[in-house]
Amino acid sequence: MFKIEIVPSILSADMTRLGEQVKEAEAAGADRVQVDVMDGRFVPNITFGPLVVGAVRRSTRLPVEAHLMIVEPERYVDEFAAAGADVIIVHQEAALHLHRTIQQIHQSGTKAGVAINPSTPAAMLEDVIGDVEHVLVMTVNPGFGGQKFIESTLHKIARVRQMIAERGLVCDVEVDGGINPTTAPRAVEAGANLLVAGDSIFNGGGGLEAAIRRLREGAGQ
Repeated sequence: MFKIEIVPSILSADMTRLGEQVKEAEAAGADRVQVDVMDGRFVPNITFGPLVVGAVRRSTRLPVEAHLMIVEPERYVDEFAAAGADVIIVHQEAALHLHRTIQQIHQSGTKAGVAINPSTPAAMLEDVIGDVEHVLVMTVNPGFGGQKFIESTLHKIARVRQMIAERGLVCDVEVDGGINPTTAPRAVEAGANLLVAGDSIFNGGGGLEAAIRRLREGAGQ
């Protein structure tokens, strides 16, 4: 059984008290923090840049993930690494020369991850999965928080985990979108070990500690 990690997404945090909420998430038992970077081109929303990653980095000792939902991610890899990201995740659909971008991420001193959208088959990872430490399976269409979990992504999570096992790799499988105490156990059963949650943590009621505890219990931890 994999160690299940809870990853709050600051997309749903209160931006007027971001540093405070990141510290609250750490104290509440979060394992890492994700910053959703959107450019209004690859996805229909605009969010954060390297300055916010830097602010999150200064607010926590936890690993910080920069999830780049942007076109031409290679143009900004070094900036996000310099801002303090521990993991940089780029989309298979957005990186024209994906292998080169993965190399660039590693050269920047961070771990590399690749994300795939709900419509992208797991087979698109065949030639790069051995080069990354992290695969993110989007369980909603990227761009907005608070969306409903897409059921058909469960078989893709399982396929990604199978690919990793068949090759004897050490690689995290993360899920992002619609993760709550009901969907978390199903994602874990399919093979995910990192659970990104925004709305269900920051807006779930009862405070961050209670919300993270509900997710852990739902995931069987």
